Amino acid sequence: MDLQTALQRYLSREQLNAIGKVKVGIAGAGGLGSNCAACLVRSGFRDLRIVDFDRVEPGNLNRQFFFADQVGLSKVEALGENLRRIEPALRLELIRERITAQNAAQLFQHADVLLECVDKPAVKELLVQCFVPTGKLVIAASGIAGWGRSDDIGIRKVRANFYLVGDEQSSIDTLPPLAPQVAVAAAKQADILLACVLRQLD
Repeated sequence: MDLQTALQRYLSREQLNAIGKVKVGIAGAGGLGSNCAACLVRSGFRDLRIVDFDRVEPGNLNRQFFFADQVGLSKVEALGENLRRIEPALRLELIRERITAQNAAQLFQHADVLLECVDKPAVKELLVQCFVPTGKLVIAASGIAGWGRSDDIGIRKVRANFYLVGDEQSSIDTLPPLAPQVAVAAAKQADILLACVLRQLD
């Protein structure tokens, strides 16, 4: 049984068609981006553009959706390989490029939604400022470090098309990024997108 057939046990054909048509832009393929992408693919999303310039390092394996034999590979290529193991029939655009003020708009211009999954605050701010005014759905994250505080990882609707996930306080400068908190935040980002798409059918 393939994934789409399995999903038909839980979602209607209309729901799956709506999910499958969404063009998802994911900025960053690290802890948030890799785990969020896996959640989305398992939920029926099939059209993803993932942008990240980095390579998989041993220090990523504690929280990111990669494996030891992928150390040294570009994150986008390694993630694409892993996502296709979940669902081979994906439409993936894997872009190994650093996101800057000069290229951000072009990199995600065709996406219906942007998931902000980067580490650097300046790039987070850049993406929010670039895409929220366009009316595209933007789901960002802030404050996912540490442990034992997963209940603090909230969801705040900042504007009609802008959601923020996290405790909005914790920082990897003072607390380590560990799998449970990161995975909770990534799953919440995916869940917001799923809820927004399915709500359109109500």
